[in-house]
Amino acid sequence: MPATGDSAPDFTAPLANGDVDEFSLSDALSEDAPIVLAFFPAAFTGVCTDEMCTFQDRLAAFEDVDATVYGVSRDSPFTLNEFRAQNDLDFGLISDFNKEIIETYDVEMDFEDLGVYGVAKRSVFVVDSDGVITYSWVSDDPGVEPEYAEVEDAVEAAA
Repeated sequence: MPATGDSAPDFTAPLANGDVDEFSLSDALSEDAPIVLAFFPAAFTGVCTDEMCTFQDRLAAFEDVDATVYGVSRDSPFTLNEFRAQNDLDFGLISDFNKEIIETYDVEMDFEDLGVYGVAKRSVFVVDSDGVITYSWVSDDPGVEPEYAEVEDAVEAAA
């Protein structure tokens, strides 16, 4: 798992932003950094909806330091666009439908009792303009949300 001080693994994936565009972390770093990658297990679930809506509610704090928030999940980009629309999210959601990013960042988890495999652990990575991870938080408990003030502080320090 990449840790604070490591180079963030690059990736390219579909971005649900009202449309579906291609997103590349390395390309985004030049104009959107620092970047918050907020991995979540699944759209339209209670805690995941709360988390993404909380990032939306706090979006101004990230924008004040020219940071960009992206949610990341295994949902299709079409599902993520509907999730964005229903929750009035102004930030893009990255579709890791083939779970390549989740595997690269080593944040994969299973809900064996539900028969659901290969979703993202709830986790947050802050990446600075040099592509270095300046903050990482990973939870093994999908019911636990990140400490949002801590993420904001990490973004401010990375700006």
